[in-house]
Amino acid sequence: MADWKTWETGCSACQKCALASTRHQVVLGVGPKDAEVVFVGEAPGENEDLQGEPFIGRGGKLLDEVLQTVGLSRESNIYITNIVKCRPPQNRDPKPQERDACMPWLCEQFSLIKPRIVVCLGRVAACSLINPNYKVTKEHGLFFEKDSTLYMGTFHPAAILRDPRKKGEWVADFQALRKKIEEVCQLIVFE
Repeated sequence: MADWKTWETGCSACQKCALASTRHQVVLGVGPKDAEVVFVGEAPGENEDLQGEPFIGRGGKLLDEVLQTVGLSRESNIYITNIVKCRPPQNRDPKPQERDACMPWLCEQFSLIKPRIVVCLGRVAACSLINPNYKVTKEHGLFFEKDSTLYMGTFHPAAILRDPRKKGEWVADFQALRKKIEEVCQLIVFE
């Protein structure tokens, strides 16, 4: 297993798929590197590609707001990353070969962080990490255990921006997450 510096250097220089030729920079992740809870999206968008941090546009602001309501933040107690570390053109969904090329980087990231809980933001992340047949509209907020780690899928912030009627369900998922964190995590300090 690599250390953080080796992982960051390797991931930042990755050329395993065509996204390497169109990116401005690799978007690694943000938050405490010993976080017990890791949030995973599908891929960086345009703002993230330019600034090098995941979830910083309108969706990121919405995510930060709901995190704050349950005492979580990227600054203090959670880590946020994406499956694919480079922006797909026009913010399209990452192709299977792009996800496959990046998955070893995410697995190594998990090995370094050792999360107790992984929250998948959106269908692409949940299908990649929980179950290829995952249905976010039916299974959001439920926990699944894999290799001693709990996984939960929920709506992507962009889906809430597109359909604000889902916001109540989304907030309920975060409240369920907080309860689960209180059950299984030791290091989390709620703000």
